[in-house]
Parts: sequence; C-alpha cells; structure tokens
Amino acid sequence: MGEILHSSFRAPLWLRNPHLQTLWGPLGRKLPEVQRQQERLELPDGDYLQLDWAGPDRRPGQLTVILLHGLSGCSDSHYMRGFQKTFADAGIRSVAINSRGAKQPNDTALCYHAGETDDVDAVIEHVFHQDPTGHRLAIGVSLGGSRLLNWLAHRDSGRLSGVATVCSPLRLDICANRLDRGLSRMYRQHLIKALLENFASKKRHLDQVNPPEAKRLYRLDMTGIRSFWRYDDQIIAPLYGFRGASHYYAECSAGPRLLQVRTPTLILQNLDDPFMTPATLPRHQELGPAVTLEVSRHGGHVGFIGDADNRYWLEQRLLAFVQGYGFR
Repeated sequence: MGEILHSSFRAPLWLRNPHLQTLWGPLGRKLPEVQRQQERLELPDGDYLQLDWAGPDRRPGQLTVILLHGLSGCSDSHYMRGFQKTFADAGIRSVAINSRGAKQPNDTALCYHAGETDDVDAVIEHVFHQDPTGHRLAIGVSLGGSRLLNWLAHRDSGRLSGVATVCSPLRLDICANRLDRGLSRMYRQHLIKALLENFASKKRHLDQVNPPEAKRLYRLDMTGIRSFWRYDDQIIAPLYGFRGASHYYAECSAGPRLLQVRTPTLILQNLDDPFMTPATLPRHQELGPAVTLEVSRHGGHVGFIGDADNRYWLEQRLLAFVQGYGFR
C-alpha cells in the first residue's frame, strides 16, 4: 500500500476561505511572463496538439517536465504559466500540453475527458523519442491529473520516472454532484459556458476545414446543459462511445484505479476543495504501493495560496517534487 501524509501547506487566517483560495489565481494574479516556443504535434487521426516549451534549450540526457492543464484550461492558465516560470528559473525544461480545442479550435470533433489517454500517450512518446536518454516527469492539474492517473493505471509504458497531480476529481460522479450545490454552482456555470463557447467556435472552424467532423458536432444535443451530468451525457458520452454520463464516470474515475499505479506518484488534494468533497479521497488500502496522497486542510481548487513570503506554495511544492529526483 501507499501512504497518506499531512501537507505542510498552511493558509493565512484571512485566506482560509476555499473560494478566496480558488479565485486568487485566475482573478487576482498577474500572469507570470515566461519565454516559450510553440510546437505543433500532428496526431494519427489528422488532428494536432499545440505544445508550449519553456526553460533551457534541449540537450541530451536532460530532464523534461510534462504539464497537463485542467478542464477549460490551456497553457496560458495562471497555474501553467506559474509552473513553467518557476521551473525555467530553476533551469528545468518543461512542455505544456494544450489539449484538443483548449487554446484554439482543433481539426476534429474530439476534445478531451478524464479518461482520455491517447493524446497523453502521444506527447509522452514524442518527448521520449526526442531524447531517449533523458528523464521525464509529468504533472497534471484537476482533470489533467485524472488523465495522467488513468494513463498510469491502464497504459504505463515506463517512460515516466514520476508523476504529480493536483486537485484531481478522483470520483467524477461525486464531483459532478458537488458542483450542483451552493456557491460551487458558479464554477459549474463558468466552466460549462466556456466549454459550450469552445464547441460553437469549433463548429465554425470545422465547417471550413473538415465538414464531416462538423456534422458529428451538429448531431449532438447541446441545448439545456446546466450541469456536468447533462454535459457529459449529451456531449462527452456520444463523442467517445460511452452509454451515458454514469458509464463515463464509472469507467474514467481514477480513484478506484490507484491500486494499479506502479510509477512513483504524488497526489496533492485538500479537504475544502469546492469542486469535490472529502468523500473523493481514497483510503489507505486503495492506494498502490507507489502512491503518496498528501492532504491539506485548506487550499481551495488549485489554490494553495500562502503568506507573503511563500505566496504561491504550490509552485514551490512541485519544484521540490521535481528536484527531489535529482535529474537536470
């Protein structure tokens, strides 16, 4: 079995509200400036992913940190820029994946979901083949963490030395229900609005570049979606061959599959995340031998905002995770 640790994160007294923790980054933080180079990774089905590289120039035997954003995020999300800036300043090379349609409309009807691992695998293989002598770690945030954990459980190729995830929805059904309650509904409304706007843009794009794929989207019922149960039932399930939202949640919730994880993995969660409840946290006997679950009392959703001397605790925690492997 793995282990469960109490986090060292301590929120300031005035920042212990989970919504303040959650909203500080997207609303109150100036986006870090980071020098990046873009790469277009072609996929076997005719689509592509945009990758944003940061840090030192490539050299043989180098460490690369692969970063995967959450739902409706992209490489420009505040936490992605923060990670890449922190790693670059420490001399560590990183690549941020933009999932299909995340930053701009992609060329097929597909997007991404909690159990989607084909595109994750494509990037990991791409980074490996660029430098088979190098070392690779991966960090996934929110839904991106779920994708990485599912990759570890179902198709771990040994290409990664370690993985870290942050605020991942380990039980999708519980998280969908949580987002239907209280102030958490404002996050649900924001996310669903952004996702539906992305699909509207994608339809217009596919009308021009790939009409058969546009027809796949026009056949979907995108009306009346005001919950993730409806979003996943009406969009994700038919796009990816699930029988409905319940089937998708059962197949793609990463929490029940942590016993299958064999690559060293750090899972950072907290007790006041407004996207989930403590019921999503796995028990000790549900952790694989390589898994460490680190839980804090506060932190919100991808917040972990500390005091003035350690404001962005999460970036320093993940830097310590990366540097702990001793790779450069």
